[in-house]
Amino acid sequence: MLIDNLQYANWSEKIFHQMREGGVDAVHVTIAYHETFRETVLNIEQWNRHFEEFPDLIMQAYDAADVARAKQEGRTAIIFGAQNPSPMEDDIGLIEILHRLGLRFMQLTYNNQSLLATGCYEAEDAGITRMGKQVIKEMNRVGMVVDMSHSADRSTIEAADISDRPIAITHANPFDWHPARRNKRDDVIRAVTESGGMLGFSMYPHHLADGSDCTLAAFCEMIARTAEKFGTQHFGLGSDLCQDQPDHVVEWMRVGRWSKEIDYGEGSATAPGFPPMPTWFNDNRDFENIETGLRAVGMDDQDVADIMGGNWFRFYQSSFGPRPATKG
Repeated sequence: MLIDNLQYANWSEKIFHQMREGGVDAVHVTIAYHETFRETVLNIEQWNRHFEEFPDLIMQAYDAADVARAKQEGRTAIIFGAQNPSPMEDDIGLIEILHRLGLRFMQLTYNNQSLLATGCYEAEDAGITRMGKQVIKEMNRVGMVVDMSHSADRSTIEAADISDRPIAITHANPFDWHPARRNKRDDVIRAVTESGGMLGFSMYPHHLADGSDCTLAAFCEMIARTAEKFGTQHFGLGSDLCQDQPDHVVEWMRVGRWSKEIDYGEGSATAPGFPPMPTWFNDNRDFENIETGLRAVGMDDQDVADIMGGNWFRFYQSSFGPRPATKG
């Protein structure tokens, strides 16, 4: 099983073919950054056209069984996620509707303070809000994964404690390997993994030591060391691949509607666009490089298989369904 648990590509037939060439069985795709509910539905409409036009290449997945079927049929399963709670607006009832439409991951924040939690770019982290606690409860009920990839430390630790189901950091790396604001400190990773959650290692250059010049060996050694520290079963891949996106899309990702000023976020003011990907990972055909790299740093076949997708698949099995009704 080969699973990438986060991409935001400029989707096209070319990319869908590359997924198949790379043997990618499932991809968690971002369908919202700052979109409202209605705008998110419009994005789903566009995905419906993709599913209609390329049925031999891709299919929508609602659960792990769909992922298994896609693998068996030689297609790539597409799983919807949101990098902000904006699609639910301020209406907790929309969570169930979004779940029925296929949304399986939702971040409680995207860098900034939200109605639910604090983002990693805020100066003060107030933790999970009153509404955030209720939203986590509802996400647990319907089977939508709490994603804290862009959240601040206290908020993430509290989310892991409050949630009755394991949460995820779908795309990030350890802070002690590369101290980007978006990367996660050991106490955060420990809180997520000790409660059964998952972290997806990111290949986005701003999350990598030495950026675009990060070597495959350094990346894979980081994975091996982190897996040894916290347990291999809690890790997978979340590449954060933004393939073929024009540079102006970064402005939408980082700014949305909340500011009139340009916020370059993790990039520099002199390089506001997308950074070049490392040479060993340009598109979906390059996952074999990571598999080879993990073996080269001493990981055994089972651990490699788990990192490449087995762990995410088992996480899907336990996370995407509604919680069984209790008696009485």
